[in-house]
Amino acid sequence: MDIAGVFLGGFAAGMVLFIVSVGLSVTMGLMGFVNLAHGGFAMLGGYTMVLAMKHAGLGFVAALALAFVAVALLAGLLERTLYARLYRAGELDQVLFTIGLVFVMIAAITLGVGPETQTIRLPDWMRGETDLGFVRYRTYSLVVIATGVALALALWLGFERTRFGARIRAAVDNRRMAASLGVDVGRLFTVTFAIGSGLAAVGGGLGAEILGLDPNYPLRYLAYFLIVVAVGGLGRVTGVFFAALLIGVLDFVLKIHFPKGGTMFIYALTLVLLLARPQGLFGRKGA
Repeated sequence: MDIAGVFLGGFAAGMVLFIVSVGLSVTMGLMGFVNLAHGGFAMLGGYTMVLAMKHAGLGFVAALALAFVAVALLAGLLERTLYARLYRAGELDQVLFTIGLVFVMIAAITLGVGPETQTIRLPDWMRGETDLGFVRYRTYSLVVIATGVALALALWLGFERTRFGARIRAAVDNRRMAASLGVDVGRLFTVTFAIGSGLAAVGGGLGAEILGLDPNYPLRYLAYFLIVVAVGGLGRVTGVFFAALLIGVLDFVLKIHFPKGGTMFIYALTLVLLLARPQGLFGRKGA
């Protein structure tokens, strides 16, 4: 595969990682909550999309929108009824709760749908290849790339140019100060958590054809989501974007040239990076 093809393949994988991970970065930065169940919401989004297309006859875009709404509503409900009870708990309690929630999700999907890998039927306009002039590449991967870039731009504008974004940034930097200035932190937590989980669902749906989709999805990719957040920095949309792109391209290249040991290199590189910059490659000192 030529250099352009390798870069585009890594770019597409990186955009899936970005769409899933950006919500985790913001919610962890905002809430200070160790949420290891974030990948589970991505899996639920993927399954919602697959089942909606197979059994309800929805089109690709409509099923993806349904996945976002359904998972966002479920996440908002869980945040108010379960997550909120553990905001003041220790990290171990949070880890045990969220990893337990992952296993509940996995068991529910396995019992309700089955252990088989799910496939998504792409619409005709997403199949085949597109001629970019310098290379022909899979149309679907190009759609994923375009969607990821568009979401990154929309999220950046939302964080940097709206009052809601300013409230989130203020709460990430200093939750107590934001609350003292009249920000309803509890409501902000719920809305942000719901949106972040909904974005994870979109990533799970879009990435089903690239990363695969089965009940073990949350555990298989949990380390990757956490690495992207750690490298990108908590609450940093642009940081998570570039970190996801970096990890996606690097992983794609390593899987081609070192299929058995490439992942270990990424883990080792992440450890070295975090020892040198605990705030992440794109995070601010003290963040």
